[in-house]
Amino acid sequence: MIRVDVKSDLLLWACERAGQSIDLLAQKQSFRKLPDWVSGEERPTFKQLEKFAQATYTPFGYFFLPKPPEESVPISDLRTVGNQYIGHPSPDLLDTVYICQQRQEWYRDFARSMGEKSLPFVGSASLKSGAAEVARNIGKSLGFNLEERHGMPTWTEALRRFIQQADSFGIMVMVSGIVGSNTRRSLDPQEFRGFALTDPLAPLVFINGKDTKAAQMFTLAHELAHIWLGETALSDVGPLTMPSDKTEVWCNQVAAELLVPLAALLEVHESGSSLRDESDRLARWFKVSTLVILRRLHDAGKLTRDELWNAYNEELDRLRKMSKGSGGNFYLTLPVRVSKRFARALLISTLEGQTLHRDAFRLLGIRKHATFHELGYKLGVVF
Repeated sequence: MIRVDVKSDLLLWACERAGQSIDLLAQKQSFRKLPDWVSGEERPTFKQLEKFAQATYTPFGYFFLPKPPEESVPISDLRTVGNQYIGHPSPDLLDTVYICQQRQEWYRDFARSMGEKSLPFVGSASLKSGAAEVARNIGKSLGFNLEERHGMPTWTEALRRFIQQADSFGIMVMVSGIVGSNTRRSLDPQEFRGFALTDPLAPLVFINGKDTKAAQMFTLAHELAHIWLGETALSDVGPLTMPSDKTEVWCNQVAAELLVPLAALLEVHESGSSLRDESDRLARWFKVSTLVILRRLHDAGKLTRDELWNAYNEELDRLRKMSKGSGGNFYLTLPVRVSKRFARALLISTLEGQTLHRDAFRLLGIRKHATFHELGYKLGVVF
């Protein structure tokens, strides 16, 4: 039986990185000797160390390093708490970024093979561009206009339409609350809300599906601003956040104007009603969440900062209580998780023999041929 020398600080680092305690892991049969491994009294077998790596979502090779590595997000990290940058990304965040980068790389190669041209809107704006002008450009490009939204039954339907419009326009939009297809690894919206991976052929936006639906629409609008700016970035912004980074400030301004143009808000705003009634009415009119409406009422000078904070926190609590977690139909949720644009391209390439089934399964997070073909049928690729 082969036993492995592992430094105790690497074992401790892996536990801390995964947000798991030694005592909790030691309760499992495979790791009951974990305290002895840490103290150096015993050494794990090769197989035990492999299981420990899987349990802590740690790359196996890390345990043979001389000291714990300094991990960082592989893209520009604009997340802040109290104007301080956040460190120590979780394995869930890192793996999500890596998965999306792999999907983007595949799609970029696919687009080149199909002779697709660079998308002119990627990087077409700058921080010197007016936020209102860029917002109008995004809305016009995607067909995301007030008239269509006003006619929709709910703002959640408007969110689905918004995602569809961006995906159809050439931006892969992936909305998921888990790492890959692992339902036991939930993403924490307190750690991040979304990110944008800018590319002239394969722009990608990821939205944390564990965040409230109300926040997801603002996140999508914010990340689209990053795509127009041509900058890859990880964000934790919301309708009420006041980031210190000038890029995040600009993207927030674009997002707010895209969802609720200030001029249109002032036209339809009615004085005299209670804040709750008026925010509900405006949310129905613009088909956005009440959280975005509260932010824009403040921008329009209708709410003080204190009034905004009080109303926002109260409304956020209400929306969280209303939120219902539901897995839904697998063949409907999977294209949302990986982007319908990406899924269709990958299915077509695989069926044409350009991509191995093994690679397609890995990128989609599935294991069975039957699942692959059923997905193709649902997306109109297989008949």
